[in-house]
Amino acid sequence: MENIWAPWRMDYILNNKENGCIFCNKSKENKDENNLILLRKNLCFAIMNLYPYNNGHIMIAPYRHFGNVTEANKEESLEIFETMQVCLKILEKTFKPDGFNVGINLGKVAGAGIKDHVHLHIVPRWEGDTNFMPVLADVRVIPEHISKTYKTLKKMFEGLESL
Repeated sequence: MENIWAPWRMDYILNNKENGCIFCNKSKENKDENNLILLRKNLCFAIMNLYPYNNGHIMIAPYRHFGNVTEANKEESLEIFETMQVCLKILEKTFKPDGFNVGINLGKVAGAGIKDHVHLHIVPRWEGDTNFMPVLADVRVIPEHISKTYKTLKKMFEGLESL
């Protein structure tokens, strides 16, 4: 039997939750690389998911703290959607996925891990990227370390003019 090492998952497994809202906390710090923040806009930001469903999993969150999309004003809604489009273009160009899951989970029963601060998920998908591991072992296999993926994507975000 082969071992698959994913030591970064231990924090998630042990459920080390930080105090307060992760999106509010991370967006206020001046540590974008440590916090995996790829892009800052006026009203929202794009951040990589520390516990991704797939390689390149990005979340977009408004700076303002609210828990439902019905609370977003028009400017926030527009900027979140425009940021989603930019993220999709960059992920397409960088990783060439076969498709994407894009969505917002509203409420704990709908799968929201952070239910009090609305955020949009973008998960790149490739033909055949689902396998027996999540079903039998409750494990996802991410093919690249998150810090390498961050550096690759950050370069693309810094070169936005070329898109």
